[in-house]
Amino acid sequence: MEYSKNYTAAGEHIDVQGIMDGLYYPFYMEECRHAYIKEVLGFDFVQQAENGVFMVLSEYSIKFIRSLKKDDNFDVTCAVFTDPSGLPKLHFKQSILKNGKIMASALFTGTCIPATGGRPYLPEELKANFTDASVLEIK
Repeated sequence: MEYSKNYTAAGEHIDVQGIMDGLYYPFYMEECRHAYIKEVLGFDFVQQAENGVFMVLSEYSIKFIRSLKKDDNFDVTCAVFTDPSGLPKLHFKQSILKNGKIMASALFTGTCIPATGGRPYLPEELKANFTDASVLEIK
């Protein structure tokens, strides 16, 4: 299932060239991804942290295709994929679209770790909410 949220490029995120600074693209993607994780996957970051479970990123890559400008209205999408090697990782494919055109695309990879330290894992209650997710295809 692909999830989407709508945003407007904030003036304070615009650089001297009149385009959105590259550091804010992953910021908007994070906002959307966190909403997706809570609303669709049922993982509440605050509650889980209080229970000793931290969800963390292990890596990400982003491709910038077109620039956003001040007050541009855009959508951020998010979809989850499981790991092709069966590792305890979730992969989130995300895009930023303006008027149906891709402005940026990214792949974020995350996992959970115990707050006290230890090996990465995915809690069973989280796994139950993405049983129909596709396996990430590596190119």
